[in-house]
Amino acid sequence: MESAYFKNWITGWHWGVRIALFFIMVSGLVQLGLFVLTQSYMVAYLGAQPEDIQFGVMSTYAGIITVLPLQFRFFKYFQTRSYLLASMMMAIVLNIACLYCQDINLFLIIRFAQGIITANVIVFGLLLVFTRLPSERAKTVAPAVFYGTLLSNAVLIGLLAGVVVESADWKVTYYYLVLFQLLLLVIILLMLKEKSVTRHYPLYQVDWAGVVIFACAALSLAYTTIYGSKYYWFADVRIRRGAIATVIGVVLFLYRQYMLKRPVIHLSIFKSRNFVAAVCLLAIYYGCKDSINLVYNYAGGVLKWSALQVMTLALWNIVGMVGVLVVVIRLMLVKKVTIKGLLIAGFALLGAFNCWMSFLLTPDLAFTDLLLPVFLQGVASGFLFVPIMIYVLSSTPAYAGMSGMLVAACTRFTATANSFAGFYNLQLYFNQYFKEGFLGYLTTDNQNMATRLTNYRELYASKGFTVEQASVLANAAVWQNLTQQSQLLTNRALFIGFAILSLVVALLMLVIPAIGKIWLHLNKQRMAMVLGDRILNMAGMIKTLTISEKR
Repeated sequence: MESAYFKNWITGWHWGVRIALFFIMVSGLVQLGLFVLTQSYMVAYLGAQPEDIQFGVMSTYAGIITVLPLQFRFFKYFQTRSYLLASMMMAIVLNIACLYCQDINLFLIIRFAQGIITANVIVFGLLLVFTRLPSERAKTVAPAVFYGTLLSNAVLIGLLAGVVVESADWKVTYYYLVLFQLLLLVIILLMLKEKSVTRHYPLYQVDWAGVVIFACAALSLAYTTIYGSKYYWFADVRIRRGAIATVIGVVLFLYRQYMLKRPVIHLSIFKSRNFVAAVCLLAIYYGCKDSINLVYNYAGGVLKWSALQVMTLALWNIVGMVGVLVVVIRLMLVKKVTIKGLLIAGFALLGAFNCWMSFLLTPDLAFTDLLLPVFLQGVASGFLFVPIMIYVLSSTPAYAGMSGMLVAACTRFTATANSFAGFYNLQLYFNQYFKEGFLGYLTTDNQNMATRLTNYRELYASKGFTVEQASVLANAAVWQNLTQQSQLLTNRALFIGFAILSLVVALLMLVIPAIGKIWLHLNKQRMAMVLGDRILNMAGMIKTLTISEKR
């Protein structure tokens, strides 16, 4: 069968098309994975603060969700090949600009532009995946391909980039990325037809003002949440202005959506309880899923693993996720499992992972100690990610179009921003709490403290340090141990919190339907009793009237 988008020589070669589309989507998503891996080098190169790098990540997300609604209109207006070629060339230009940029403010602008280009590439790639699937499978398989690629790209790219970083300068990773994108230019030229759109849908009534308002609101929200802790929140005028800009932007955007004839997001979808429940589950999943970053930070910060070793550990997480994802999709296609059962199993496994990690953390662990829990977290993600997204999309009314997907993307953006701010503030609070608890025992009256200081002084003295230097180094070593133990206890507290949240969600999903059935049964019994009483009353009235007539 002839395709409207792919050339005849590759149309029948299904695996060739699949691999090419996978590479096209990866070329867009790699902008995120590569940047996250090299962020420590970017801090040193640009003289930036960690908050600046986090805001750089969120700027990319803001660019993605800003132009995401427009892509579905562009797909019906622009020629697919020309659009992808232009986007890929712009991506190359922006990567080269990132490579040589030395101003942090300009760098953040480039990151936002990269988000726009990333949305161009991945949405067109995803829509091309839709064209290759039967309509009954598209809603199940396409999200699995997209979100599976989204979750795994950081690790897969990180493994390759980790090898490069270990043996060469970090800038070399950008050279390889540009070469990869040049290769994709050739693939796009060879694979796609020059003209794919036979009927152009005009770009009238595009809400460009709404796009600008949304972009300002998203960037203001990211700025407020990420820099809030650094500037003591509303005590600083910059955070107050950012919060005010966020509120005004959100209100204006929602007002425009309410007034427009063809809104980007149909606000009526929030009247559906199933849709609201699905979005809440998605937000909870994103928050609990990010606890895996505590494991990676622990491996790199406490255990002093290299980036390549951390990515190797993360690979097992991806193996668990992809393996279960393939099985889950097949079972869903043949209707052997329900979304509810998958969600209960997924949240239960996510709670088990967090419980396991809360008891496992010590200052010295081997790779094999972390292998199984990290693999288990991947299995939980395989049970949760795509089923939740299918739940979101299936709960969206047909007239709302892509509103469900857009709300899900906004949920991801907000959850990520809250994750950056939440993890920072929670770790700040628990670190301070545990340090203050330890300080009560760090006195000369404490025998363990005195013994530990003596041992450290003797150790440093045996290495040739003077008595004064040995004493200073001993105190520093004790303080380092205190900081390490406080961080481990902080991570444990966070894992326990996420475990409780995940298990409570799984329990509620298991119990609430049963409670609903019992409540419905009791209501039916009550209605039956009320109806019976009324029938008896009517029978009594009829009997009374009959007796009266006879008299």
